[in-house]
Amino acid sequence: MNVVKLFFFYSMISFLFVGCKFQSAKSIEEVSTYTNPVIAGDFPDPTVIKVGDTYYAATSSSEWALPYRLFQSKDLVNWEYIGPLFKEVPEWVMGSFWAPELYYHNETFYVYYTARRKSDKRSYIGVATSKDPKEGFTDRGLIIEWTSEAIDAYVIDIDNKPYITWKAYGLDERPIEILGAELSEDRLKVTGEAFSMITAESDTWEYGGFEGQCIVKHGDYLYMFYAGAGCCGRNCNYATGVARSKTIDGQWERYEGNPILFGGETWKCSGHGTLVETPDHRFFYLYHAYNAETNVHIGRQVMLDEIVWDEQTGWPKFRYGDTPSLQAETPFANTIQHAIPDFKDDFSSSTLKKEWIWDVSKDKPQTKLTNKSVLVNADETPTGAFLGLQLKTGNYTFEVNVENQQAVYSGIALYGSHKEAIGISVKGSIIELWSVEEGKRAVITQAETDQQEITLYLSTRHGNECQFGWKDKEGEHPIGQLQNIDRLPQWDRPANPGIQAYGNGNAVFKNVSLKWE
Repeated sequence: MNVVKLFFFYSMISFLFVGCKFQSAKSIEEVSTYTNPVIAGDFPDPTVIKVGDTYYAATSSSEWALPYRLFQSKDLVNWEYIGPLFKEVPEWVMGSFWAPELYYHNETFYVYYTARRKSDKRSYIGVATSKDPKEGFTDRGLIIEWTSEAIDAYVIDIDNKPYITWKAYGLDERPIEILGAELSEDRLKVTGEAFSMITAESDTWEYGGFEGQCIVKHGDYLYMFYAGAGCCGRNCNYATGVARSKTIDGQWERYEGNPILFGGETWKCSGHGTLVETPDHRFFYLYHAYNAETNVHIGRQVMLDEIVWDEQTGWPKFRYGDTPSLQAETPFANTIQHAIPDFKDDFSSSTLKKEWIWDVSKDKPQTKLTNKSVLVNADETPTGAFLGLQLKTGNYTFEVNVENQQAVYSGIALYGSHKEAIGISVKGSIIELWSVEEGKRAVITQAETDQQEITLYLSTRHGNECQFGWKDKEGEHPIGQLQNIDRLPQWDRPANPGIQAYGNGNAVFKNVSLKWE
């Protein structure tokens, strides 16, 4: 039995003992393990680079501002959230913050990102730079404007020449294809003529998707890992394939064993990632997948799996098989995977914490931090002014202390979009459980209170079974029936919990907590 098969056998046994250690096939030394996901929550389309001894990853943020999410890690397993890539929304974009791609050159960080342009609502590719990603990126504007739409950039240096690749949507009577072109020396504009690399064919498994490519040199070949089929939503069938060529503009050969990674019983619709090499020359693929149970209610979560190359054929394959691993050997020895931390905010700092997000289709909520509380200026749109937090698991409790106001509904909500939400609010003597569906607000049920300050809560199980209620000096008070929120998730994103202000005035919130259970 070869090394890969022997280790795979031991790793299967270890699935019964999460967090345990097992013998390596290569030695009697203990091997540390991790479980997927490595970044819990809706963080799709991950990209990863290594600079010094630090790994940086970025992900899509869809319609949530500020755009894109940035993480850092020393071991590829434990990731710290740095914050959004941008401190302001780039002037030329309106949303659809998809597929950022990190790149490092000459002591400069680059991100090539997909976004929808304000002027024509088409998705194109921009570029931004930073000397220190913790300080955010400076937008450099549009770099790829190709026919009707272009997405999913990837940049690679080949023979000391930089190339950018991207997906063309298959509009304007062209097929869906991956294109490439040479970049300028400063990596901020395209200088070469665009060339077609590989095209989606109607009789192949990847037809309809064919995107999220990354390219790595191994031996005599360039290997392109790509995603295909349907990316998003309950009916997704995403998977990962690979092709190879000896030159970037040459004939790309598809692997006859594609797809090399697809869905299993626990994780489904796996793809759109980036490959990174560790100092001991192991290759790891950072990608996304849906959890089969919570699915669209938590979204596409960040997974990590090792790639190995077949010595006989030269083709790559995933070390633990063709479905996402549940538990695997860590990239670095003696790594201990940390638990997901709860979120708390007592609003004692001078600015909002980096975890707060909002719907980019609406104006950023106006806020003021004072006396360990946050004042949120309400609006009279059906879903009100909303600040949210991204979910990590399907079982959680969200709570916030609210000062009862006479002129504004102060509350919490699960927010799918500016037309879809459900929540609980208090105004004066009235507590309302309410719903916004297709842009119309309706009251589900009401209760009364004489308290000046109460705690509103939301307790959720399995991602979609939600109980709203409030706590005061008299105890805990559930309101209404268990709410099923299956209608709230949008095509490419889940509904998120947060604080909400509806009406005309300021809502006052204190002591937010989001606990994972």
